[in-house]
Amino acid sequence: MTASPLLEVRDIVVRFGGVVAVGGVSFGVEDGQICGLIGPNGAGKTTLFNCISGIYRAQEGTIRLGGETLTGLPRHRMVSLGIGRTFQNLALFRSMTVRENVLAGAHVAGRAGFIASALRLPGVARERAAIAARAEELLALLGLERVADLPVASLPFGTQKRVEMARALISRPRLLLLDEPAGGLNHEEVDALAELFGEVRRQFGLAILLVEHHMSLVMRVSDKVVALDFGKKIAEGTPYEVRNHPDVIRAYLGEAAHAA
Repeated sequence: MTASPLLEVRDIVVRFGGVVAVGGVSFGVEDGQICGLIGPNGAGKTTLFNCISGIYRAQEGTIRLGGETLTGLPRHRMVSLGIGRTFQNLALFRSMTVRENVLAGAHVAGRAGFIASALRLPGVARERAAIAARAEELLALLGLERVADLPVASLPFGTQKRVEMARALISRPRLLLLDEPAGGLNHEEVDALAELFGEVRRQFGLAILLVEHHMSLVMRVSDKVVALDFGKKIAEGTPYEVRNHPDVIRAYLGEAAHAA
């Protein structure tokens, strides 16, 4: 019997009024796999991404993580179930330091409750020490040690992207959702990001679902690629298979280019 993938997306349908944004999309992401989710503007990528992370609710279909149903769960439950996420538009606390932003990502993953924290019980101190140590490891891994005590707002955009990734990783997710991580980065920063993806996967053993317009990055780092167009899945397979799929070529370049 074949084991189920870590993330299972099955027959997801999302409607906004009379518009079908996602129309019956299904795919899976295995443990430790990097999966790229691509498609032209308006293809439904972000809508589907937001369903997986609990921002939107699908009208039909199911989403499971490790066999547990996510569909319909409130957004705040996603981190505790093993999902970390970054955003296309940075969602950082701009007046806080890099270290403070990273530590903020751990508050929903902590096991100590409000009463224990208020009473300063021993378990709380141990947990805080473990979180602080984990934050320092992430700062080192993502090259943020030298700017750890600077306010995020003072840093270049590419550095802020790494801060957001560190904040997503501190909760030790099983699945990391990356929303346009290469947006606004220069060529050198994109190359460094590709190397970072591989290192993060090796260090944490997690799966990554990547929504990205930077096609060369997607094809370089992904084990599998899923292509959408007008809310439908048009291709799924290796980067080579998807890059050369006639429907993908047609979606990006048009009918005339495909015919040529």
